Amino acid sequence: MRIGLIRLRNAGQLMTYQITDDINLNDYVIIEADRGLDYGEVIEITDSDTDSLQTADKESSLKSIVRKVTPQDLEQIEQNKRAAKEAFKKCEEKVKEHKLGLKLVDAEYSFDKKKIIFYFTAESRVDFRELVKDLAKIFKIRIEMRQIGVRDEARLFGGIGPCGQVLCCVRFLKNFEAVSMKMAKIQKLSLNTGKISGLCGRLMCCLFYEYQTYKQLSKGLPKEGQNIDTPNGKGKVISVNVLKRMVYVELEDGRVEKIFYPLLPIEDKDE
Repeated sequence: MRIGLIRLRNAGQLMTYQITDDINLNDYVIIEADRGLDYGEVIEITDSDTDSLQTADKESSLKSIVRKVTPQDLEQIEQNKRAAKEAFKKCEEKVKEHKLGLKLVDAEYSFDKKKIIFYFTAESRVDFRELVKDLAKIFKIRIEMRQIGVRDEARLFGGIGPCGQVLCCVRFLKNFEAVSMKMAKIQKLSLNTGKISGLCGRLMCCLFYEYQTYKQLSKGLPKEGQNIDTPNGKGKVISVNVLKRMVYVELEDGRVEKIFYPLLPIEDKDE
């Protein structure tokens, strides 16, 4: 059985569906979602069980995809996006009217327009029950308010990272992993958060997936300041190039020597 990981709409959750052989990676499809039809993009396909997927709603039963999107479906999706922009403006007015401490970020209709989702950020918990009541009277469909983080907001709007590439979260990342300063230290990057943070203001996501490579390549290498024995005598490590697995050693007579370390077998699992 082929299983596909589907991202609902542009910013929706990840869900698993049973897919047929004619559906490929990056195809847009119409699916049965919560209380109606919706659309999404196939971002991962596997022939094994759902445990092999990085992220999935494992508790939900696997539904079948209704169909690939047709030209008519794409036209409706575009119409929904235009309507969502108008709904966003109306919701902004109501947020100001209710004086709520939230920042509205985006709005999305489900494919069948039976539901509209408003995405927002907030520094604290917000009671938006009265807002939802007002919006339900206006739109006469199901209203969903979904709080997101600043990294989700960056994914929604996109942009160019410090590396000059389109943001990783937009291009290929499925999930946001926890990123720590430890991951920057191993690359010997500046620990100034302003220099190692993305557009979202959080530590750059690339530090996470690069960390595994640096950790593997660092194994067996001496540390800076460590005294080691070399073929030409004892010396002190003054610099380490992790990617080249090369260290510079200052010998007792003042000479500087380069020493290369062989690659170690790659481990499948992190210790």
